[in-house]
Amino acid sequence: MKTKFKFLTALALLSASLYLSCKKDLSKSTPGLSQQTATTVARSANETVNVWETTTDQSKLLAQQTSVNFATDAGTNPTTITVDETTTYQTIDGFGYALTGGSASLINGLGANQNTFLNDIFSTASGHVGSSFVRITIGASDLSSSDFTYDDMPSGQTDVNLTHFSISQEMTDLVPVLKKIIAINPSIKILATPWTAPVWMKTGAGGNGGFTGGSLNTAYYAAYANYFVKYIQAMAAQGITIYAITPQNEPLNPNNNPAMTMQSNEEANFIKNNLGPAFSSAGLSTKIIAYDHNCDQPGYPEAVLGDASAYPYVDGSAFHLYAGDISALTTVHNAYPAKNVYFTEQFIGGPGNFAGDFGWHMNNLIIGAPRNWSRVVLEWNLASDPNYNPHTSGGCSNCLGAVTISGNNYTRNTAYYTVAHASEFVQAGAVRISSNTFSSSIQDVAFKNPDGTKVVVALNTATSSQSFKIKWGGESFTYTLPAGAAATFKWSGTQSNGGPPIGQTITLKGFNNDYVSGEDGTKAMTCTRTTPGTWEDFLVVDAGGGKVALQSMGLYVSSENGTMPITCNRTTYGAWEEFTWGVNADGTITLQGNNGKFVSSEDGLQAMTCTRTTASGWESFGVNK
Repeated sequence: MKTKFKFLTALALLSASLYLSCKKDLSKSTPGLSQQTATTVARSANETVNVWETTTDQSKLLAQQTSVNFATDAGTNPTTITVDETTTYQTIDGFGYALTGGSASLINGLGANQNTFLNDIFSTASGHVGSSFVRITIGASDLSSSDFTYDDMPSGQTDVNLTHFSISQEMTDLVPVLKKIIAINPSIKILATPWTAPVWMKTGAGGNGGFTGGSLNTAYYAAYANYFVKYIQAMAAQGITIYAITPQNEPLNPNNNPAMTMQSNEEANFIKNNLGPAFSSAGLSTKIIAYDHNCDQPGYPEAVLGDASAYPYVDGSAFHLYAGDISALTTVHNAYPAKNVYFTEQFIGGPGNFAGDFGWHMNNLIIGAPRNWSRVVLEWNLASDPNYNPHTSGGCSNCLGAVTISGNNYTRNTAYYTVAHASEFVQAGAVRISSNTFSSSIQDVAFKNPDGTKVVVALNTATSSQSFKIKWGGESFTYTLPAGAAATFKWSGTQSNGGPPIGQTITLKGFNNDYVSGEDGTKAMTCTRTTPGTWEDFLVVDAGGGKVALQSMGLYVSSENGTMPITCNRTTYGAWEEFTWGVNADGTITLQGNNGKFVSSEDGLQAMTCTRTTASGWESFGVNK
């Protein structure tokens, strides 16, 4: 989530009457807020940037390159990625894979190489993938060798009290492998998902002995909620903590084996009336994540979250991308910003095309999902054999694992590298930070780790080599990527002030916690909007000479010669549309006009001006808050 706009402690103690009074001059210097000047001091610390690169011809596969160094920013490059670590978004839980029952059985057959493999994927030590999030299945998925749940009964019989519930079928492969993973990475988070309820709980089921299709019989909603509780408790008894569950994998897909449909109203009813209360009664902290299906139906998670009684039980929503666009994650985030977003599944069809698959998954998943608020990116699945087995009859027959396991050996495939480009360098608990992308060439996403290191993952989507600049505060470096290639950049240090987010679309939040508005381009600008819309979005344009221009809906903000209220109605920018971008100690910014005066939100009740000789609360703005 974006960080909340931070008021200085001294300012927060002002009384409400003083805070809102339009008769008091709050534009005077406020203790604790540093005064801004027209220039920003850049420092050249020459931080070393480590680089790892993958090329489409596979001549480089996450190969470490010669390091580069930041230097004082100079010159121009039309493709400049401006990284701003002071603007933060959601926390990252991790990148990883699905550990299916089939994957676990193959891993269990690796013999002496099993520990090597598990450390390769899950160790957080340098040089390992460092996956910190894993998805497992509750019962069989289509990548199991056969259909099963934890309470299968003979045809015509039921077990409402779950007397026969048992996870014994997981004790051969899945549980032992999970225990070894947890020993390697004790902080790993586990998401568990069912492909179906026990057949006796379903109505209208189709083939494969009732494992395919059908929906949950309302008569067994309570029993199924208890099924989840008993599963979480049984795994806990094995030392395995289930961090989160989704009620149903692909609830709109009746055709897989196993499969079960669950419409949005059914999922909302199940969560609010049964699953949520059952977790609460059992004292379980396991999170409930809604949906877990394609990006073409954002209305589904919105309907679940829109149910006032289900809402308190739901942590967020999960997505796949076999249909729709990754921007659906932002659609749902914007509708319910207090809830989390997760990307939980995408497979690569074997035998695959490395160049095409690598580029698509890097662009849409590793870069696209976090840029659209996802806390997690998971590939489907971890391992398959050379013939894409195991799988059920009617299950996925060409799902290419991140690795192919043959006997006691394994080879790395495309998804191994897509995930590793992020997970090896982005630590659990990192936050996404501000960076801009370029639709026809360089796509990227940036993170700040808990230890303060910065990571940028960049992909060249163009058909030719691209040179681009990464600008960080007052420093930058230039790098060239071949067509289709990806690189991960990592460095330490503290960002110098003075880095306006050139090329990014931002919002500006005033001292009154309202947004600056271009006021449809016809009226004087104000700082009165409680929520941002199109006229509250501003593109930051490099105006040259260290100054910026702000553009909304194709029109530029003008300081109107410093004597009249400012507007957003200029089709081009000149001296009165250029501003010096300043950064306060608390991360808020100021805008200084051509007259040397500061833009003021004028107590949030009057038209904005550019007339203040000094900057304080009403002349400071939060960016993307």
